[in-house]
Amino acid sequence: MNFPKSYNPQETEPEVYARWLKEKAFAPQIKKGKKPFVIVIPPPNITGSLHMGHALNNTIQDVLIRIARMKNIPTLWLPGTDHAGIATQNVVEKELLKEGKNRHDLGREKFIKKVWEWKKQYGGIILDQLKKLGCSCDWSRARFTMDENYAEAVKEAFVKYYEDGLIYRGWRIVNWCPRCGTSLSDIELEYKEELGHLWYIKYPLKQIANGKSQMANITVATTRPETMLGDTAVAVNPSDPRYKKLIGRKAILPILNREIPIIADKAIDSSFGTGAVKVTPAHDATDYEIGQRHNLPIIQVIGEDGKMTAEAGENYEGLTVEEARDHIVDDLTELGLIEKIEEYSHEVSHCYRCGTVIEPLMSKQWFVAMKSLALPALAEIKKGLKFSPERFEKVYADWLKNIKDWCISRQIWWGHQLPVFFCKKKTAIGIKNSKVKIKNEAEEFIVAKEKPKKCPFCKTCQMVQSEDVLDTWFSSALWPFATMGWPKETKDFKHFYPTTTLVTARDIMHLWVSRMVMAGLYFTKKRPFDNVVINATILTKDGKRMSKSLGTGIDPLELIQKYGADATRFGLIAQAAKGQDVRFQEEQIRAARNFANKIWNIARFLTLRPNLPKSPNSLNTPTLPTPLTPYQKWILAKLAKTTSAINRALKEYDFSEYAKTIYHFSWDQFASIYLEESKKETAKNTSEILTFVYQQILKLLHPLMPHLTEKIYGLMFQNALITADWPEKINYAFPKEEKEVDKKLDQLQKERSKAVPQKEIDALKNYIAALETRLADKKFLAKAPREIVEMQKQKLAEANKKLSQIVNA
Repeated sequence: MNFPKSYNPQETEPEVYARWLKEKAFAPQIKKGKKPFVIVIPPPNITGSLHMGHALNNTIQDVLIRIARMKNIPTLWLPGTDHAGIATQNVVEKELLKEGKNRHDLGREKFIKKVWEWKKQYGGIILDQLKKLGCSCDWSRARFTMDENYAEAVKEAFVKYYEDGLIYRGWRIVNWCPRCGTSLSDIELEYKEELGHLWYIKYPLKQIANGKSQMANITVATTRPETMLGDTAVAVNPSDPRYKKLIGRKAILPILNREIPIIADKAIDSSFGTGAVKVTPAHDATDYEIGQRHNLPIIQVIGEDGKMTAEAGENYEGLTVEEARDHIVDDLTELGLIEKIEEYSHEVSHCYRCGTVIEPLMSKQWFVAMKSLALPALAEIKKGLKFSPERFEKVYADWLKNIKDWCISRQIWWGHQLPVFFCKKKTAIGIKNSKVKIKNEAEEFIVAKEKPKKCPFCKTCQMVQSEDVLDTWFSSALWPFATMGWPKETKDFKHFYPTTTLVTARDIMHLWVSRMVMAGLYFTKKRPFDNVVINATILTKDGKRMSKSLGTGIDPLELIQKYGADATRFGLIAQAAKGQDVRFQEEQIRAARNFANKIWNIARFLTLRPNLPKSPNSLNTPTLPTPLTPYQKWILAKLAKTTSAINRALKEYDFSEYAKTIYHFSWDQFASIYLEESKKETAKNTSEILTFVYQQILKLLHPLMPHLTEKIYGLMFQNALITADWPEKINYAFPKEEKEVDKKLDQLQKERSKAVPQKEIDALKNYIAALETRLADKKFLAKAPREIVEMQKQKLAEANKKLSQIVNA
């Protein structure tokens, strides 16, 4: 048997992966009457590159897919990418900036063409990186959220929502990013704790005729003095005794000298500041709601460019928010209206893409009414929708119970343009038919999948399509079924939808997961998946989020180059205990590399044994060997328990436990104990037992370390491991012999624990693994002097001898 002396992942992994692709091993085999196992990949942005979160998330998906495939279940892991509207536009705009241009210099059509060119060149990079990780996706089915067929699905969804009265257009307070020049939904914001100030400003009271002992001022506290120019009221809580006599009075807005009412509203927190707050309906969501309840005017003093408007007054018009704040505070100080200033720590919302501070502004946008969509999605918890860890069920439910309408329009160019067409002349004739609906407002428009050939209003103009595009999450909410060909009844849609399991990060629970459930139920009448697995977040050693911009991110591709994809996968999974975030340790990847070398060296040892069965078992119907010795019965009993423990861990989505269980059995029980014991055995079936157990190890390890195990399996058994049978249950139980051997081993572990601490044993194992790795390095063997190489070999032999003496003492 031609078995190389050393394992080289940099050579083996590309070779094995290329063979899988050539043999189309990842393509699903449709089997009538057999329910498939389906995963749709959380589509990474086309602007992205592989990071540690991607590596863990996709390894978990691959583990699930490979196990299902080995269980002879038809499997589909559908890959793809998201167009990432704001992020991609920002990237291309930065490229234009290098040429001294912006998107407006090109115009919309040419700019969009430029983005497509960029996508063609760079948009597939992350999918190629996933291949290096060993992901067994069906790449022939790769989808993109701006593909022609996908775009048809997006238009279908928008029109359907609109015709059913769930999409509407109106003036509302939105989250506005001045840098990106677009609105954002509430869950697209990032909140950062910032140390700012709380300004206490005195608002003079309008005095009552013949009033006695009247207060001169009412003091309000605010973190944003610049918005006071848009104040239309001062509000207090109706139960606050300090201000009961002032309710209904008038205050004078400083600087602008505008009279504004003092109103009572239960939304006011009496414990904040002075208990009296300024109300600026145009620049705060809560203030907007108060304004609606009290019919207050709306005055916008900050524009979409982040600068003060004409409504702010000639002294402030055109200033940035920061400049206006400084000027206003100076002016108020000069007027003697600043009572005091305190340092104040509070959370400030930022754009999740560019980090700019968000401005709440009044804007005419498109919204989805969410409450009627949320109720069925909430009910799915009782109908079988499962979350792992279970605590995320509450996170999912709480958001749906308190859901707000979703602003879906974005003022950028890259994305799905709204299927809304406006009459240039704005004349209304009130047409309505089954294909389109007419909205009779001052500006007339229709919602339709295609631009009308003739304007139904004025009969003469060429209608103009809305310049807005849809929020990226609107299109990605359709991902599980739009990727299958919906709204058409395709074969894929009929056979592979609904999907089975979704693996994702908790950060997008509301942005994506909840919205997919709502959309799936609404458009297909079926839940898009049954299980939601939330993977851990990979943190730095000191427990902080990894950041490429801050230099704290780790590139998984560098780990793959250094240790191999299998070691990277195994090391990540082993660290990611269920329900806990991971403080990344590269030592775990190194240990996984050493484990891979150990698995390889066991294979070499077995192939050098006499009487090795060439094919110990039929691939799909393994023959269980008959044990003879106590140690044979012990190892087979441990194999049976290990198999049960692994399947139990997988059922609970405890992938870390799975990795640790197979590691412990393979190294500590099989290699360190039984393999050494087998050298003393004279039983005729020793090679058969060894090979059988090792074959099961390869099967159980394959989803975690697919390249290594596939290579070994092919060399030893001349078969493909990717479609071998998964060990669900092994019927061995020898309680008497298992107990006896365990007792003997325990006693031995106690002459040893005194003589050699476990820490030293582990250190010796790592030392051996390091020497094996060095001697497997072709560059070292080629460049190092002969005597150095021989010295390393001698050290390895001595270390192995020492370990053997300790183990068998």
